[in-house]
Amino acid sequence: MLSPRRALILAGAAIALAMAGVPAQAADIPAPGEIVMSPNIQHVTNVPKPEALADIHTDMAFQGDYAYVGNYYGFSIYDIKHPKRTSLVSSVVCPGGQMDVSVYGNLLFGSVDSSRNNDSCSSTGQSADIKESWEGVRIFDIRDKRNPKYIKAIETNCGSHTHTLVPDRRGKNVYIYVSSYSPNANFPDCQPPHDLISIIKVPLRDPAAATVIATPNLFPDGGNPGLPAPYPNGKSATTGCHDITAYPEKGIAAGACMGEGVLMDIRDPEQPRVTATVRDEANFAFWHSATFNNDGSKVIFTDELGGGTRATCNPEIGPTRGANAYYDIQRGQLAFKSYFKIARHQDPSENCVAHNGSLIPVKGKDIMVQAWYQGGISVVDFTDSANPQEIAFFERGPDNTAPALSGGFWSAYYYNGYIYGSDFNLGLDVLKINDPRTNRANGVKFDILNAQTQQQYRERGHH
Repeated sequence: MLSPRRALILAGAAIALAMAGVPAQAADIPAPGEIVMSPNIQHVTNVPKPEALADIHTDMAFQGDYAYVGNYYGFSIYDIKHPKRTSLVSSVVCPGGQMDVSVYGNLLFGSVDSSRNNDSCSSTGQSADIKESWEGVRIFDIRDKRNPKYIKAIETNCGSHTHTLVPDRRGKNVYIYVSSYSPNANFPDCQPPHDLISIIKVPLRDPAAATVIATPNLFPDGGNPGLPAPYPNGKSATTGCHDITAYPEKGIAAGACMGEGVLMDIRDPEQPRVTATVRDEANFAFWHSATFNNDGSKVIFTDELGGGTRATCNPEIGPTRGANAYYDIQRGQLAFKSYFKIARHQDPSENCVAHNGSLIPVKGKDIMVQAWYQGGISVVDFTDSANPQEIAFFERGPDNTAPALSGGFWSAYYYNGYIYGSDFNLGLDVLKINDPRTNRANGVKFDILNAQTQQQYRERGHH
């Protein structure tokens, strides 16, 4: 008998839609490397990971006709002017995880959250308990796409796990909100309690003058103390933030800060101020990332249950742990509405976790594309935040090119008509969604996409 998951790709749309609600059973897991997807998704192309970058792919950013993909060993630049012919332009070998990237003007910023013996691209790993060790943010000049130039490094407390760009309104400076965590009394540059973020100011005319200008304490009360317990029952304490998403046009930001989610007023980007805090003692293990809807009235928080190295998409963990949580912003506070988790059960060898995504720009609708590691790529309509619905998906069977629990899509973003997925081991995937609920987005064009720096979109035209 044909399994429901195989039916989704092999049968007609009517049958697929009828069976989409059937829960997946163990027998439905695709063969290693086999692609399964909903009928409204097309796999356009895959560009294998560059040989020069031996470690895993991480986050992505976009500007003009180019995609920038981070890797624990550096980053790559891809030409996406013709998405079906996406091609590698260059790779920069500059080790230091995670190298989450963002771009602005002629600059690329990369986060380094692994302690190095110096800030150069030839550095090697060195313990953070040595005062001279370095971690933080690297800045590259990317005017010459074939030959980016490394121009500056800024050390930050506890390194930079992720970072968020906040351009000023006059276009003279860009601020970088640096998220980091895991302080240790033995680390001279990463002392507890570390209830802060670091803010770097980058003068665009002289990026080599970039410097840390503030380290605001977001959690003067110490934040969530957490709940130590064996997986999957532990709850993280707050010792910094994992990720912040800014919405500069609206003067707001949302922080996913390990033990809690926060709203911030960032109208003065040098002095962000926490205005609301929320915790989930029942289901959230580690507040991981945040995304606003287009009008800034909702926030989706993700939970990185198991740190991305566990098989969490299965009946044992269930539908409310390791999920997205949807909150409406009501009178300045966060009001919980619902959870969403992909319903397709994964193999015990497949790491699966709610990870990085972005909005598909459909005016009047709230639709998000999101990576779930080996759970694949999911498209969810959360216009009714109390009842989010998956409307499309793409995934592969277990990745047997790498050790178990170490594969899948790190991030999945929509940019100018296509979905781009950054796969740990298998490279850059390009997808096309063809669905009446999302097709209006094809008329919306952006000049830049840093997923943690949201821009408001209109019905059609250039942004």
